[in-house]
Amino acid sequence: MQAVISVTGKDSIGIIAKTSNKCAEHNVNIVDVSQTILQDYFVMIMLADIDNINIPFSEFVDIMSEMGKANNLEIHTMHEDIFNSMHRI
Repeated sequence: MQAVISVTGKDSIGIIAKTSNKCAEHNVNIVDVSQTILQDYFVMIMLADIDNINIPFSEFVDIMSEMGKANNLEIHTMHEDIFNSMHRI
């Protein structure tokens, strides 16, 4: 199973490191990442493998969101099934 993690906010040092460290802490493996800077704003989308996650997925979603708030970022984590359903025609 996979999840889509999006991160947006004012650019600052360490956003990728903090996000990837939090994923590693919970056995979430980042399999693909795309990031850019739009003027002063950081934008990143990650595709993550959650097969070996060591906590319930809903807890991980909350942890990522809270980490975002603590760092003035918006972090949204969505299970691939929900993501695919939202984008199905």
